[in-house]
Formats: sequence, C-alpha cells, structure tokens
Amino acid sequence: MHSFITSAALVASASVCLAAPAQLKSRSTFQIEQVAAGKVFKSGPVAMMKTYNKYARVGAVAPSAVVDAAAAAQSGEVAANPEQYDESYLCPVTVGGQTLNLDFDTGSADLWVFSTLTPSSESTGHTLYNPKTSGKIKQGYSWNISYGDGSGAAGSVYADKVVVGGVTATSQAVEAATSVSSQFEQDTANDGLLGLAFSSINTVEPQAQTTFFDTVKSSLAKPLFTADLKKGAAGSYDFGYIDNSKYTGAITYVPVSTTNGFWEFTAGGYSVGTPNATTGSIGDAIADTGTTLMYLPTSVVAAYYKSVRGATDDQSQGGYVFSCSSTLPDFHVAIGGKSFTVPGSYINFSPVDSTGSQCFGGIQANTGIGFTIFGDVFLKSVFVVFDQTQSSPRLGFAEQ
Repeated sequence: MHSFITSAALVASASVCLAAPAQLKSRSTFQIEQVAAGKVFKSGPVAMMKTYNKYARVGAVAPSAVVDAAAAAQSGEVAANPEQYDESYLCPVTVGGQTLNLDFDTGSADLWVFSTLTPSSESTGHTLYNPKTSGKIKQGYSWNISYGDGSGAAGSVYADKVVVGGVTATSQAVEAATSVSSQFEQDTANDGLLGLAFSSINTVEPQAQTTFFDTVKSSLAKPLFTADLKKGAAGSYDFGYIDNSKYTGAITYVPVSTTNGFWEFTAGGYSVGTPNATTGSIGDAIADTGTTLMYLPTSVVAAYYKSVRGATDDQSQGGYVFSCSSTLPDFHVAIGGKSFTVPGSYINFSPVDSTGSQCFGGIQANTGIGFTIFGDVFLKSVFVVFDQTQSSPRLGFAEQ
C-alpha cells in the first residue's frame, strides 16, 4: 500500500486548512433511509472501472483487461437481460430547497451535485440544484474531480442550506457541477455524491471544505454515524446514535488511521467456507460505501475462487467469473479478533452477458489499486459504526 499512502498523504497534507464550519440548526440524532431510485445496469467490469477511476487520484491504474471489458460491457448494454439490472438505492437530501437523490460515500469527501449550470446535454434525467435560488457563490473557489480515463466532473462552489434527515447546515459548501462526463451522466438515478470520508481530502481549491458530517457533528448527541446497508433492499444511515435493534451481539471496534483521509483500518486473517479458521492477514483496508465490490490481495482472491468449481480469472471480463449455477462458499474475515461472514450468495454479483450462464464475482483482486477496499459486498453483511467519539476515530463492526 506504499504508493497509496505516498500519493494520498500528499492530498491530505495539502488540505489541512479547512473552511470554517457552516452555521447549524441543531438536532441531536436523525435517521436517513435509502429510497429505491430506479434500475441501473449491473456489470462487474463497469463496477471495477468506476473504482479504478475513483481512486486514480491516489495512484490506482486499471489493468488493460478491466478497461477493455468495461468498454465492451457498456457498448453491449442494450442486449442485457433483466438479471443484469439492479435497483439503485440512494438517500434523499435537500439542497437549497431542492430534494436530490445522492450516494452517501465514505470513500470521498465532496458534496457535489448536478445543477442548472450543468449543460442540458449532460444532465438529462437528473434532478438539478439551482444555486441562483438560495446559494451564495464562493468567489474564486472551484472543484475538479478527474479520472484516469479522462472522465470526471467539475464546477463552482456555493454556500447553501443542506438538510439531511431534519438536520440543517445553513451554509454548507455545495459543489455545483458545470460539466459532467458520460460516466455520471448515464446514471440518471444518481444526482450526485455526499462524501463521508475525512475533510482533509475534499477537492475544493484553493481551500478544502468540510464534509456535511464534519459540519454537523458538533450538533449531534454523539459524533458518529452508522450504516445498515442491505442486499436487495433499502438500507439506512443513522447519525448521532446507535440503534441497538439493528445488530446482534457486541460491536467490535478497531482503530482508524486518518493519514490518507479514509476510514482506514487493519483486517486480520480470512477463511473460505469454514468460519474462524483464519489464514494469513489481509492487512490495511478502507471501508467504502461508495464502492460496489470487495477488492482483496491477489493471493486471498485466488484462494477464494480455488474453492469455486470452474471459476477462472477471465481476461475478457477483467476478473473472476464462474458458472451462475455454482454454489459459492461464504467468505470469513477477522476484524478486531472477531470473524465476520460475507454469505456466498452476496459474492455472485451479476451475469456477464445476456445468456446468464457465467457470472461475475463480487470479490476481485486489488491489482493496480494499491490497497484493499471493503465495499458494499462486505458492508451489506455487517452493521458498521463510523465513530469519532474517542480521541481518535474508530470503526465498529457487528452482525446485522
């Protein structure tokens, strides 16, 4: 993970001076439930390419097989069968009086949205934020998120009222898109992102802005939030409290390193099929609600698919595939001394094409990324606490 630490640390160190927090209207706790926001094309190669793009700024480089497979999948999208579509679950957020459906993303620190400043050719189908209604432009400020394949988004920065679950930040930094690449344009269910990583990696220039959570956390009963994500159903985020009805057993806490601006922790050993018989150590990882798949060290991924009859690392698909009729073993990982289980059914991500014979794996190698990502394939199997109640941040994991 050395290249990741080096480049990400540069981002963090360059952004230590943050804008002053917005004014708040206090509410000690609140819940925000995801809503079904329409069907989206579900493709393993496309999901992988999105991850490489997202982390290009910290050195991630997509293998050529992934680039080619993602391009082929997108060009063949019209031939997809119903099983290659998935319901999109997003969170309603009111920005300047307009309710948008946003992706809550613990792997980034920007609150950016489609806006009336976005050309109509790039914003069709999206709900748009109109900064002229209530926003106050931050003169001289801009943002630009660019990816390794040339895609991205950029725009102006406004101070405006943002309401999430009844909590209002009256002068939150809102990044209004003036240009958006086709990668975002085509996902019409999603009107933008609400970043929940650490504010040190916010991309606004010349001065990084605080995330919504960092803005409001002083008004919460406790400076924490939880994620209770679900497979095939809407999940929820709770802010300021821990709902004991959403998990069983005890919460296992592990320390978080904020050096790179992410919710970064150390994962222990793993096992395939048999719980608690852990092998080796997965090591440094981040918890990212904005990443779909689970990206693990090559040796761990190879060990998992060795237990799946007929599974192959298919270069034409950019990752591991297997027969859709295969019964996949559970994957177990130790965190903080406790073993957590990803059900095998969660690891069958999607058919690779309209024939429905071969399926793409929800666990893939982190080759070219430089670090391990515990994305939604894992996070949907646990209850997670993103906790800043202690002298240093920590993550808590429990069984749903």
